[in-house]
Amino acid sequence: MGFPAVYTTLFKQGTIMSLKAGRFKYWKESMVEYGIRITALFAIIGIFLIFVFISKEALPVVTNPDIYHEASVWGFFSGTKWQPVSDTPRYSFWPLIAGSFKVTLVALLFSVPIAIGAALYSAEFADKRIKELIKPIVEILAGFPSVVIGFFALVFMASFFQNIFKWDIRLNAINAGIALGIATIPPIYSLAEDAINAVPQSFRSAALGLGATPWQSAVTVVLPASLPGVSAAVLFGFGRALGETMVVLMAAGNAPLLSGSLMQSTRTMTATIAAELGEVVFGSPHYHTLFFIGLTLFVFTFIIDMISAFLFESLMKKLYGASA
Repeated sequence: MGFPAVYTTLFKQGTIMSLKAGRFKYWKESMVEYGIRITALFAIIGIFLIFVFISKEALPVVTNPDIYHEASVWGFFSGTKWQPVSDTPRYSFWPLIAGSFKVTLVALLFSVPIAIGAALYSAEFADKRIKELIKPIVEILAGFPSVVIGFFALVFMASFFQNIFKWDIRLNAINAGIALGIATIPPIYSLAEDAINAVPQSFRSAALGLGATPWQSAVTVVLPASLPGVSAAVLFGFGRALGETMVVLMAAGNAPLLSGSLMQSTRTMTATIAAELGEVVFGSPHYHTLFFIGLTLFVFTFIIDMISAFLFESLMKKLYGASA
């Protein structure tokens, strides 16, 4: 066999092996893609079934007002007291809504500056060693069970703040909000860092070429360019804080009081469900009211997540064009 024939044979064998490798890679990628699609489909079906179940248990207070006259949509938003087990039950949502937003506001005021500042430092200024140190710390903090953070706030933080500020009430909205802020720092940091890293390097090069310092470039160019993504991170943290249960149940004092003071004990909507659902009478107005609270939280959190996704998508289109 001459040289051309050997060369042709080897070329054919190489081509066949390349085709086989390409087919194997194609089937492997297809299996991974279909696996992700199936997982996502099951997740969507699970969420939909949860929504159907919560709606089924919550709607009797709307569809049967004559039977559940004690608990009605009008009563939820017209009164000012939450007293579901008294002789004259009252089911006003306002103390629970006020408690939820007070704790969430304190959590965001504590966590957002720290998380966004850390994300900006990590993405723009930190060297490789520091980045490799920050990431595991944030991941460890994200992996802390909420009950551990709540126990820490109950035992240590409450007494610490009371001794410093001489508060009359140990467990209040500030104590719960700071503990909740600790839990929301990791997700806000991760999303904000991704948004900052998504800004093209050309933005930084242009700013530095015009004479800006690295700090000026980061604050006046990179951060404004990533603002939709950073806003999405803040909204995601807001939804995470609003839906948290164990931290606020343990650290907020668990008192459904309609008060604007952050030093008062309070109770959130999630803590109300966790504290009362296990002892409520099945099929009672109180039972269906708790599910209506869950439905309200579900819808509100879904809206926040949709806005967050829209903002992040707008960031991608802004930075990389309509095809992103």
